[in-house]
Amino acid sequence: MITFDESTGIFHLRNDKVSYVLQLVRGKYLLHRYWGKAIREFRDSRPFQAIDRAFSPQPAAYENERTFSLDVLPREYPDYGHGDYRLPAYVVRQADGTTVTEFWYESHEIKAGKPGLAGLPAAYAKDDEAETLTIRLRDTKGSLAIELQYTIFAEEAVIARNARFLNTGELAVDLLQAASFAMDFADHEFERLNLWGGHAAERSVERVPLMRGQQEHGSRRGASSHQQSPFLALVRPGTTETAGDAYGFSLVWSGEFSFKTEVEQFGTTRVIGGINDFGFDWQLQPEEEFQTPEALLVYSPDGLNGMSQAFHHIVREHIVRGKYQHALRPILVNNWEATYFDFDEEKIDKLADCAADLGLELLVLDDGWFGKRNDDNSSLGDWVVNTQKLKQGLKGVAESAHSRGLKFGLWFEPEMISADSDLYRAHPEWVLQVPDYPSSYGRHQLVLDLTRQEVQDYIVEAVGSVLRSAPIDYVKWDFNRHLTEAFSLALPDERQGETKTRFVLGLYAILERITQAFPEILFESCSGGGGRFDAGMLYYMPQTWTSDNTDAVCRLSIQSGTSMVFPPVAMGAHVSVVPNHQVGRVTSLQMRAICAMAGDFGYELDITRMTDAEKAQVREHVALYKKLRPTLQFGSFYRLLTPFAGKGNETAWQFVSQDGKQAVLMYFKTLAEPASPIRTLKLTGLEKDACYKVTKYLPAQRTSMDFGGETATSLVGQSFYGDELMYSGMAVEKIDTDFAAYLWVFEQQ
Repeated sequence: MITFDESTGIFHLRNDKVSYVLQLVRGKYLLHRYWGKAIREFRDSRPFQAIDRAFSPQPAAYENERTFSLDVLPREYPDYGHGDYRLPAYVVRQADGTTVTEFWYESHEIKAGKPGLAGLPAAYAKDDEAETLTIRLRDTKGSLAIELQYTIFAEEAVIARNARFLNTGELAVDLLQAASFAMDFADHEFERLNLWGGHAAERSVERVPLMRGQQEHGSRRGASSHQQSPFLALVRPGTTETAGDAYGFSLVWSGEFSFKTEVEQFGTTRVIGGINDFGFDWQLQPEEEFQTPEALLVYSPDGLNGMSQAFHHIVREHIVRGKYQHALRPILVNNWEATYFDFDEEKIDKLADCAADLGLELLVLDDGWFGKRNDDNSSLGDWVVNTQKLKQGLKGVAESAHSRGLKFGLWFEPEMISADSDLYRAHPEWVLQVPDYPSSYGRHQLVLDLTRQEVQDYIVEAVGSVLRSAPIDYVKWDFNRHLTEAFSLALPDERQGETKTRFVLGLYAILERITQAFPEILFESCSGGGGRFDAGMLYYMPQTWTSDNTDAVCRLSIQSGTSMVFPPVAMGAHVSVVPNHQVGRVTSLQMRAICAMAGDFGYELDITRMTDAEKAQVREHVALYKKLRPTLQFGSFYRLLTPFAGKGNETAWQFVSQDGKQAVLMYFKTLAEPASPIRTLKLTGLEKDACYKVTKYLPAQRTSMDFGGETATSLVGQSFYGDELMYSGMAVEKIDTDFAAYLWVFEQQ
């Protein structure tokens, strides 16, 4: 999959889906030449134009070649200071104070498989699944080296990139910026697509023209954040969900990040992504190394859906690990919105009885089971069961759930500490804090200093002790505030610029130890919902609580946006009570259920208070989800309509099973409209010559459907060829209620 032509300096990474080409020019400079559809061979049909550009200087060795300047070349990992005035990929401050460096090609190596990254999550692959190119660059002073690593996968439209810095000299240097990747495009006919939001409003899609000059989105919060996601796509103006070029970039990283684009004077585009360089200052001592996080680069000629499916597949097959990589995820009930902090064994047992009766599979005990935790003012860090609430301890409540045929899960927030806790009273120095300044509070809590080994050891032992004390099947790992006063009392003054990065590395070390020690437990990450929804966390925990906002209408946007990068099986999605606790909206139980089925399905309300009619409906939904679960969790996912297009009033999602034999179609209309046009839904991903039977239909209340003159309910039992469903489509009309939701199942005959 990787070749090198010594005569031309061409490196070509190729599989059946994508080609990535870089070139060694003049034996020194590494340039980017092509990234896109797979091509048989790159023979340089598009050579560089040698043009004398005023104010674009020449390297010293080429003073008399006014047509050769780093300022106009498409560079693979650019520096700053030798005539390239565009955004640099890295900045190193050397011992003499200069930030001017000059890295030239030294050597390269091509190997089967994909090596891991020290201390970091990254995509993995067997030797027959991938090949890796490592290119070593050397600073002309001889004291520093950079290794650029490129992996191409046999079955993926994905290139994985990272960079490693090595101090081979005798003096320390400061790394002020270290991008995971850089990319130069020959033009700027793009739109910039990123995911933005806030707590309970995560991952809305923003698509804007690529402007001349520099644009940036990122996080300075110590985490990947609700506000921005570590993802960027550049798409052609005419690109749709199903057609057109899309170039996607996603970081396998859970900390601060930055994506920058620059359209420069001659109309080319540079993209750079990696750890946010705001406040970043990593001291690299002699013989030390610094490894950047990995970036996953996806090219799709098939629009945004094609890009998303490539990301979904790489996450499912090469990021998520362990027992639950391909395992069906259980249907859960979480007690949080049912009881909040006010619970005891009797309430939890009643919840378990009802859950078992409804066909649910996992009972989750959320916040409030430990220390003196009756509100959010105390006890974080004191991971000892509150026996006033749970007289038989965790073992008793877990065994009680198991006796009813349910699995049992537990909530933790191990990275945080309450000022009112035994742990804080014993170790106030374990908190991130700046000497002589007061600490900021979020949710009445402070942040433990995960850069310290003793803090890492404490968390591993405290959490491990709880997990060993009872038969626990699931853990929800929360992170309910971002970093402030990011200063570590354990680090010397000159290394404080490393604190936020070391915090994330400390988290990864903790997660690796705990998840490897308890491989039978299903871990779900959470950060006030979706505040740390990234591929780095999915490497350790195969699913994430998508948002604290459980309103079905809001979730249409949140889950659609999340699906730009992450598969439905990674998204926790629950049915909650109405009026909704976040926005006060009242939606039907059916709409809430159908929306939640497009993820890891569950309930987050007091199911014991449901009416008999509501319980009957829940049983129907649960039974249906169990039948459709393999397709909904591991099938191919398509966005047919998104709430980000047009009036934002309609959403349609489709799932196709891995074997192509089953398709599930979901359609939502938020508000009814008078004299509205008939909506035609054209399915996708079917076999055009195969015949599909309609085997299930969930209608919304007070609505009617039409399909070629037949009502939708009468279509159950009828069959249609795939080409008709895809090219002619289904017509939806006369929706006369707000918050309408439908679900159809198609089985190949």
